[in-house]
Amino acid sequence: MHDRHTRRFGLGTATALVMGNIIGGGIFLLPASVAPFGTVSLVAFGVLTIGALALALVFGRLAERHPDTGGPYVYAREAFGDFAGFLSAWSYWTMTWVSNAALAVAVVGYVHVLVPGHESGGVDLAVALCALWLPALANFAGTRYIGVVQMVSTVLKFVPLLFIAVVGLFFFDPDNLGSFHEGGGSAVGGMSAAAAILLYSYVGVESAAMSAGEVRDPERNVGRATVLGTVGAAVVYLLGTIAVFGTVSHDKLVESKAPFSDAVNAMFGGQWGGTVVAGAAVISIIGALNGWTLMSAQSPYAAAKDGLFPAPFLTKRRGVPTFGVLTAALLATALTVINYLIGTGGVFEILVLITTFSATVPYLLAAGAQIYFLLTGRRDRVRPARFARDLTLALAAFAFTFWLVAGAGYAAIYQGVLFLFAGILVYAWMAARRTGRQEASQATTEAQKTADETADETGRAEQPATPTAAAAAGTDAQ
Repeated sequence: MHDRHTRRFGLGTATALVMGNIIGGGIFLLPASVAPFGTVSLVAFGVLTIGALALALVFGRLAERHPDTGGPYVYAREAFGDFAGFLSAWSYWTMTWVSNAALAVAVVGYVHVLVPGHESGGVDLAVALCALWLPALANFAGTRYIGVVQMVSTVLKFVPLLFIAVVGLFFFDPDNLGSFHEGGGSAVGGMSAAAAILLYSYVGVESAAMSAGEVRDPERNVGRATVLGTVGAAVVYLLGTIAVFGTVSHDKLVESKAPFSDAVNAMFGGQWGGTVVAGAAVISIIGALNGWTLMSAQSPYAAAKDGLFPAPFLTKRRGVPTFGVLTAALLATALTVINYLIGTGGVFEILVLITTFSATVPYLLAAGAQIYFLLTGRRDRVRPARFARDLTLALAAFAFTFWLVAGAGYAAIYQGVLFLFAGILVYAWMAARRTGRQEASQATTEAQKTADETADETGRAEQPATPTAAAAAGTDAQ
C-alpha cells in the first residue's frame, strides 16, 4: 500500500541516486591526490571508467533477471546459496554505516570554510551528527522525500562541478600539466599508483540495483539508471580533473588542499572560489549521506526476508526499512562520537579500512553470479553475439573489482577479512534459529498429520454397518 509519503523512484530519481552516491566528498580533493603521479593519472582514470561502466552494465543485466530490493545480495544468494548471500549483505551493510560516519566527519572541514570561526570539538561533533541525522530524518519521512532530497542535492552539486569542468577547458593551459609521469619508476607503475587512489571513485554504481524494489519498471529502469548515473559521474570526474590540471600549475596543485577552489580562483581571480566549492561540497556530502542511508537499510532488509538477518530489519514504513535506517544511523553516530570525544583515531582508521575492502565483496560475488548464470543458462535461448557480449562484460566487471581488491592495500584486506569472518558468528546464530524454527514447524506438521490419520482410523472403526453389510450378516446367520 502506498500513501502520500511513498512514491516509487522513476528513472530520473534512480539516476540521481546512483550519481549522488558515487559523487561524495572525495572528488573535491581528487585532482590534488593524483597530481604527484603526473597526467598518467588521467589515463588510469579512463581505464577505471571503462571498468565501472562494465560493472554498471552487469548490474543492469542482473536486475532484469532479479528486479528485487537487495541487488548484489539477491544475485549472490540466487547463484551460490545462503552463505554467499549473507557475506554479500554483511559486507555491504558494514561498509555503508562506517562510510557514513566518515562522510559526516568529512563535512565538518567544509563547514568551517563556509562559517569561519573558533573551532571546538563540541561544535564539530554537533555538525557531524547533524549531517548524519538530517538525511536519516528524510529517510524516515518516506521514499517520496528521499527522492526529492536526492534530486535537489544532485542537481545542486552537479551543476557547479560541471560548470567548473566545462569553463575550465576555456582557461586550459598545457604548461600547467607538468610531465606525463612524475617521480621515479615507470609510467605503468605511476598509473597503477594513481589507480590505487582512484579505485573507489565509482563505489555506489550498484545503488539503483540495491533499491530495485522501489524503482518503477525495474527490469528496464534499473539498468538505464545505473549506466546513466555512472556516465554522469564519469563526465564530472574526468572533465573536472582535466580542468583543474589545466588551470592550476602542477607545482601548486601537488600542494593544494582545495584544488577546485584554486581552479575557480585561477579562472576568475579573487579568493571567493573556496566558499563556492565548500558550499558545493557540503551539498554533495549531504546528498551522498541521504542515498547511503537508504542503502544501509536495503541490504539487511532483503537478507532478513530470507531469515539471514534478524527479523526487526523487516520493519518498513512509507517504503523505507526504518529499523535498518535507525540501526545504521546509531552505529555511525557511535563511531563519530568515538572519533571526536575519545580521540582513538586508530580505531576509526581501522574501521575505514574495513569499508575499503568490504565494498568489493558484493561486487565480486555479483560479477561471479552473472558469469554463473550465463554459463549455466540455456545456450539455445541465447543469441551467440549477446552471450559473448554479456560474458565479456561480466569478466571485465570481475577483473575491475579484483583490481579494486588489489588496490585496497594489505592493511585494508587484512582488517576487512577479519571483520568479514566475524560475520560468520552472526550467520551461525541466524542459521541455527532458522533450523530450529524449521524443525519445530516440521514436528508440528507431522504431529498434526499423525493426529489426522488417527482420527480418520477411529472414525472408520466407529461407523455403523452399511445396509449391504447388515444383509450379508443376516444371510450368514440363516
